[in-house]
This record gives sequence, structure tokens and C-alpha cells, in this order.
Amino acid sequence: MIVAHRGGAADFPENTLLAIDNALRNNVDMLWLTVQLSSDDVPVLYRPTDLSANTQGSGAVAGQTWAQLQQLNAGWQFTQTAADGQVTYPYRTRVVSLPSLQQALAVIPATTPIILDMKALPAAPQANAVARVLEQNHAWKRVLIYSTDASYQQAFTQYPQARLFESRDGTRDRLANVALAHSCNPAPQAGSWVAFEYQRKVELVETFTLGEARSPVNAKLWTPQAIDCFQSKGTSSILAIGVNSDDDYRAAACLKIDAVLVDSPRTMRDVKQRLERPLQCDSHSHRGD
Repeated sequence: MIVAHRGGAADFPENTLLAIDNALRNNVDMLWLTVQLSSDDVPVLYRPTDLSANTQGSGAVAGQTWAQLQQLNAGWQFTQTAADGQVTYPYRTRVVSLPSLQQALAVIPATTPIILDMKALPAAPQANAVARVLEQNHAWKRVLIYSTDASYQQAFTQYPQARLFESRDGTRDRLANVALAHSCNPAPQAGSWVAFEYQRKVELVETFTLGEARSPVNAKLWTPQAIDCFQSKGTSSILAIGVNSDDDYRAAACLKIDAVLVDSPRTMRDVKQRLERPLQCDSHSHRGD
């Protein structure tokens, strides 16, 4: 399955209704949207810590009211590069608003699942505000909740209808144990959703009495052994983050990873359509038949 990262951050200004519309037109299977909270408790789609990263404003989302955020242009910093190398800012003369979660739910078909990536802290106020919106829109079954911060796992425990990814810490620890200790303990529960980067720069730290040594590694932790571990108690749904090339998409498909998080729905739709059927995989890149 193709999951549009922030609606498709490479194609259009991220986390905007424009990006969402493009992703839907390119037949994505799921949408990944990033949520923060305005000062008056409105869940807003925005990722960076400072508004200056994407807009002509500055400061944190939490420092602005929803009315103030609506005055900003979410496409202000979005660039396009022409064939001759010239860089332009196409949305500085075409305002693209920061949408609320409510606005996004209104335009996304109920049949398209949504992953909400929780970015703001503390977790409890945002979890409560998001829960209110999902409740009002009868949207719990459409949504999965993800965060790199484990406090969101606790914040959503009061909402039994919430569907949560396994904590990133749990997923990372299991992947590291499979890679380094050849151990699968514990395996995730059947029916879990798990997510981690397809490849990620990490640092291996070895501690000595007189100091430590560090080894940088570009780690590919999703291996056939890791997939077997994650599926050993029953079917888990695996999302590989950061799959943006033909080779990585094919490798993820050969591993029988369930979904990939992509920056360009337009590009990856074409990659997926070009793959041979049945998929040709070498003996080291896939699990089972």
C-alpha cells in the first residue's frame, strides 16, 4: 500500500488540502497527516516546530490561535526546481491555508484510512482535542494514531476506541534485537500496526571502562528475519517509512512489507504500476513464496 507522507510533501505544500487532493487523485491507499494544537485547542495539520519552516510566520503553532493560523500561507517556503536549475516559490502568490483536522476529515473519503502523527507536547491536551474531533465526526474507525513520543500511548488509553501504532521504542528495540542478538522477544501482538524507517542513519555506541567508541551505520533493519519476528504471533501490519525510489519500493514489496510511506504519490504510483507481475524477487530479498 502507498501511504502519502504529509499528504505528499514532494508534490505540493505538505499537510495541506492541496496535497491531500493530489494524493487522492493519485489513488493512494492511506494518508499520513501531522497534527499540532493551536493555542485555542484546535487540532491543526502542521509538522515543523516553528511556523517559519513552511510559512511567512514565526513561532510555535501552540502560540497562535486558529484564527491567526488561518492568516498564514502554508506554501510560502515550498519550492520547485525547473530543468535549468532555477528555483521558484510558486505559492507565494497563491495562498495555501493551514487546514484543521476537521477540514481534512471533511474532504477525505471515509474509505481512505488516515494516520495521524502526533507532534506536539504535552500529549494529553492534544490527545483530548483530537479525540473530540474524531468523536464528533464518527471517525475513530478511519484513523490510526502514531507518535515518536511514547507519552501519546498513555494519553490515548482513556479512549478505548483509539487505534494506536505500537510505540516506536518497542518497534526499534525489537528490530535492534533481531539484527544484533538474533532474538525475537517479545513479538508484537497479532493485529498490531508498527512503523519504522526502511533505512536510517544510526550510531552504534560501545562503552568501555575508559570511554566509548562510536560507529555510524546506515541501517536497513527490515530484513526477512525481522519480518518473520513481527509476524510470529499472527499478522501485524508493517509500514516502512521513507521509501522514495524504485529500488526501495521493490525491496519493500519483496519483503512483503504491507505499506510504504512516500513523499511523492505521483511518482510512486507510476513506480508501483511499472512493477512486473508476478513480482520478481531474488532469494535473499523476500519471505516465503
